[in-house]
Amino acid sequence: EVQLVESGGGLVQAGGSLRLSCAASGFTHDDYAIGWFRQAPGKEREGVSCISSGDGSTYYAESVKGRFTISSDSGKNTVYLQMNSLKPEDTAVYYCAYSWVGICSAVHGPKLETYDSWGQGTQVTVSS
Repeated sequence: EVQLVESGGGLVQAGGSLRLSCAASGFTHDDYAIGWFRQAPGKEREGVSCISSGDGSTYYAESVKGRFTISSDSGKNTVYLQMNSLKPEDTAVYYCAYSWVGICSAVHGPKLETYDSWGQGTQVTVSS
């Protein structure tokens, strides 16, 4: 059973930074993907970024490209999302998730239907 725990959310002013962490355990194969999703009040959950364990490929949604960076530390089984130049529209609950099929590339971003396990989420609030 895959277990995911997010941390690092909080309240920050516009232009500030936060670093989210996703601690993972229980993986049973090598070629998987970890995605970051977010859901703002009244909106659908959307894919923000992902990283493939197979080849290290990454994806960023256009709305965060150039501001967010995804990375991993295999020794700690942890994936990070560094968020810089935050905007009020980034306010949402952020979730990390695991995809067994492991599809993630520059053009194939995280899709809800391909992610199998989810963390509980961490709140990010950006004030104007």
